[in-house]
Amino acid sequence: MLSWLKKFTPGIGFCFGIALVSQFLGQLFPIIGGPVLALVIGIFLGIIIKDTSHLDAGLTFTSKKVLQYAVILLGFGLNLGVVWETGKQSLPIILSTISIALLVAYMGHKYFGIKSNIATLVGVGSSICGGSAIAATAPVIEAEEEEVAQAISVIFFFNLVAALIFPSLGQVLGFSSQSGHAFGLFAGTAINDTSSVTAAASTWDNLYQLGSQTLDTAVTVKLTRTLAIIPITMGLSVLKAKKEKQGKFSIKSVFPTFILFFIFASFLTTIWTNLGLSSHLFLFPKTLSKFFITMAMFAIGLRTNLFSLIKNGRMALFLGFLCWISITILSLMLQKYLGFL
Repeated sequence: MLSWLKKFTPGIGFCFGIALVSQFLGQLFPIIGGPVLALVIGIFLGIIIKDTSHLDAGLTFTSKKVLQYAVILLGFGLNLGVVWETGKQSLPIILSTISIALLVAYMGHKYFGIKSNIATLVGVGSSICGGSAIAATAPVIEAEEEEVAQAISVIFFFNLVAALIFPSLGQVLGFSSQSGHAFGLFAGTAINDTSSVTAAASTWDNLYQLGSQTLDTAVTVKLTRTLAIIPITMGLSVLKAKKEKQGKFSIKSVFPTFILFFIFASFLTTIWTNLGLSSHLFLFPKTLSKFFITMAMFAIGLRTNLFSLIKNGRMALFLGFLCWISITILSLMLQKYLGFL
């Protein structure tokens, strides 16, 4: 036990300390958020700190295991019944936008030579729920730290753009200013990270004094999209297992343990709240999930080569743009077709 602590504590402790600072800064700049700030701090500290060998064991544990723990804790607070009842109206749009983003990501890999892991991470990050989806998918496909850093950076960039321009775009396109439902649905399907969804939806509410109508709709749609983590990671596990085992794979290979715990946490939350018990119990694990992701992003950033990231990140940025545009256009078209817009 003492040898384990001696080996892992320096790296984990370093990640913990920087995560505290990043979370504090993230509260001051919510449109950016703690995880992205931790990633940026890590990348730039990686330039300054030349030798991280004494931190490597803790950094590896944080970027792999702690990231998985974060996904498990993400399941707390997901009431499957409430998400289904309030999100089923938007389900056709959600499924369609997820499908188009994954298709675009696959085409990017096949026709533009973008690495498989990068295409997968950008695809799931764009289509499902940004950093959380990347966090869930990275261990399944055994993505390298630099690949995760590229995907997170791309997702953050388009999140920031969407949060800034979507309210103005909504005005130009003539979204209803009497109800927040239409714009909330648009923000919830076309923006992938919770912080940016919240920023855009809150701006719309403030513009037209709608209380929290837009925000409530957008966050519910976002939660519904989060559930897609389950089938996507399962599918990727099957594909990876078939490829490695040449069609013969074990149950353990197909069902990643941490995803099973994520499902269990969601069911536990659903049962608990359906019994009429307070959901405040789940505030702590949800907060801890975000903190763990922040720790992991710092660990990943610290071991990411900035110059390599810039050099190799152009195609990832291009793919992120294609996914983002495809999702945005399809969401608008389907809303128009279904009579929401």
